[in-house]
Amino acid sequence: MDLLLSGFEVLARWDVLVALLVGSIGGVAIGAIPGVGPAVAIAILLPATFSLDPIVGLTVLLGIYGSSMYGGAIPAILINTPGTAVNALSTYDGFPMTLRGEGRRALSLAYSASFFGGVFSVVCLILLSPLLAKVAPLFGSREVFLAALLGIVLVVVAHKGQMLIAGALAGFGILLGTVGLEPVKYTRRYTFEQTWLASGFDLIVVVLGLFALSQALLLLTMDDEKIRTPKSRGSLFQGFRELARHPRVVTISAGFGVLMGMIPGVGEFTAQFLSYTSARKLSKTPEAFGHGSSEGLIASEAANNAVPAAAMIPLLALGIPGEALTAMMLSVFYVHNVVPGPGLFAFQMDFIVALYLALLILNVLVLVFLLVSTGWLIWLTKIPNRFLGMCILLLSFVGVYSIRNSAVDCAMAAVFGLIGYILKRLNLPIVPIVLGMVLGGIMEVKLRAAMNRVHTPWDFIDRPIAFVLFAAILIILGSTVWRVWREWVPVDRRSPARRSSERFAKRLAGRHTRHFDDRLKLQRRTRTYDHMGS
Repeated sequence: MDLLLSGFEVLARWDVLVALLVGSIGGVAIGAIPGVGPAVAIAILLPATFSLDPIVGLTVLLGIYGSSMYGGAIPAILINTPGTAVNALSTYDGFPMTLRGEGRRALSLAYSASFFGGVFSVVCLILLSPLLAKVAPLFGSREVFLAALLGIVLVVVAHKGQMLIAGALAGFGILLGTVGLEPVKYTRRYTFEQTWLASGFDLIVVVLGLFALSQALLLLTMDDEKIRTPKSRGSLFQGFRELARHPRVVTISAGFGVLMGMIPGVGEFTAQFLSYTSARKLSKTPEAFGHGSSEGLIASEAANNAVPAAAMIPLLALGIPGEALTAMMLSVFYVHNVVPGPGLFAFQMDFIVALYLALLILNVLVLVFLLVSTGWLIWLTKIPNRFLGMCILLLSFVGVYSIRNSAVDCAMAAVFGLIGYILKRLNLPIVPIVLGMVLGGIMEVKLRAAMNRVHTPWDFIDRPIAFVLFAAILIILGSTVWRVWREWVPVDRRSPARRSSERFAKRLAGRHTRHFDDRLKLQRRTRTYDHMGS
């Protein structure tokens, strides 16, 4: 109770309340505009938050992060165009409902499921905070190094079909983080006697280039489409009554969102696919999924909105971001000399509770705002792409220049914007570069600190948590190599007994192949939006 009261005291400031209001409403508006997304908005606002108090700046960024998925459901349901990348799955059942004239019902279901997922995750994390406060101090330099290494491994493995290029891009991000003065003896590395490289590549400059400027270039090269919104009937309040008829689906989906959000490198897409698949298996009408099923829409929206609060766990407890958005937030901590990790849970628990309470209040504000302003937000989906592109381009360069008043930073951002644009056009991931920069720096510092007390390889993993993390890395790498080998090895090189057993297994699983085909079809459908800010 004392922690809750102290958390409310931190929030009971006019600037924090204004930040909550601006973040929640701005995030919904950003999410409702297809092609922008929270990553672009956070990248643009990041330089401005450096001059604010940590709780104020993080509240604005968390507001945009958490509320953008609410707004992203509006164009996904009404015009079959996801406002954010993680709302792509909502088109699968939301848009067919709109075609049937049930657009308001679909929006109401999306709002209510999102609200439940967001509140569920925050309540779970508040209840888990005492346990995290006890576990976090057990992480020393070795454990944090292995956790960061595990995060990079998970990010690479999560890009199925692109693991080699994801690993190469993560390595490129690690290389970018080593340019400039190294953190111990302050000697220059990879500067090639160029003074402008002595300070290295600033994370904010790289983020603004890869996400904001690349998205601006993408919007400037896209054609504008005439968008027509079908007429809808029903009330925006009926979804809450309908949600009460599916308690198992919404609870399981929110649980998947919490679990996947706590694992670095996994994120909303995995949580959505798991929740959608489980909801389909548990449903009495699985054939309705993909054709306007209310259970499918509930599963996808509850899962993706449960992730943001849970994604703060590895960031706050270990100082390890699990995705690009939390990596951007990490820079806000560093600017204000607030070091995420075990010490934060041990000495600044009121700050953490205040963040969780801010997320809880955020969900309430967003829900109230959506119930009274959905009709106005629909007009945001009709903003021309080129106008959006020019606005993002202008704001991005203003933000880059405001960091250090340096034209060199603007040139760097332009180069990284071009790199990000090429990667997006080639449908290649961008997130591994940012996580490589952030996690690479953490790994270097922690490895150097740990090596002072390590004399043999076994000394590095002789503690329980370190051993578990090392074993997890080996298991993930081993299972991934085994799966890839099984997919690539020619069938005729396998033994007759092996081929016979595989044929029997295929016949046995024949009646379930339809589910896997639908999942592959959904992955292909969302591939276009996979790197638009997620």
